[in-house]
Amino acid sequence: MQTRNIGQRSVSAIGLGAMPMSIEGRPERERSIATIHAALDAGVTLIDTADAYHLGPEDIGHNESLVAEALAARGADASEVLVATKGGHLRPGGGTWTLDGSPEHLRAACEDSLRRLGVEAIGLYQYHRPDPEVPFEESVGALAVLLDEGKIQAAGISNADPGQIRLAHEVLGGRLVSVQNQFSPGFRSSEAELELCGELGVAFLPWSPLGGISSAGALADRHAPFAEVAKAHGVSPQQVCLAWMLAKGPHVVPIPGSSRPETIRDSAAAAGLELSPEELDLLDGE
Repeated sequence: MQTRNIGQRSVSAIGLGAMPMSIEGRPERERSIATIHAALDAGVTLIDTADAYHLGPEDIGHNESLVAEALAARGADASEVLVATKGGHLRPGGGTWTLDGSPEHLRAACEDSLRRLGVEAIGLYQYHRPDPEVPFEESVGALAVLLDEGKIQAAGISNADPGQIRLAHEVLGGRLVSVQNQFSPGFRSSEAELELCGELGVAFLPWSPLGGISSAGALADRHAPFAEVAKAHGVSPQQVCLAWMLAKGPHVVPIPGSSRPETIRDSAAAAGLELSPEELDLLDGE
């Protein structure tokens, strides 16, 4: 597994997005634990979670607790894993999402995440999504305070535009280490943010990098060039998709979601797939 940097931490070039294990359609707990363990066995050392990855208000933090349980079962084998969690998004029930970017909420949410993860400091804490009711600099300022207090080791933002990225970088005094935005073959509008992160030396973490497409057939139907390149290499279109993203810069660390051991194994293998310049040009133009 090749590695890349998020701030001062070296992590696997492919991470694990743990959200599918805790929201609608989630599998039984045993399969989720097995998926996290399969990721560790494949060399994955970045796991992305959030306090909002759950079903209803009685279930808050389900995903964080699940990740903590799986890592604890591995003990020392999981000591180098960077767990990235998020605050500022809420799921009050019925599948709805709401926002609270107030500093008071983010501080309380961080404390709850610390407890669920069973750590003294969160490896990477991310502001989940800008709240239009709260000035962005106030929300990010709360992360700066958490950094200064040692509650979190690194700070990131998610679902941000270029202006917000620059503002966060300024508010955090150059300590912004990551931006997590949606990016996939079918959703490329974050290309500007990806490039800006490279300029600033900030890691870019594409969420839903496979576009929510879990089957190779569906990905091939929607994005034929990825299937064409996959056939030439004898791998899945998903691997080609992730390898294409990795080639966009050494600061790119995709976090494909998974709830099955076999899918995270396949995704992790993308770190070893090298595409030719001609293939990358074909995929860029798709």
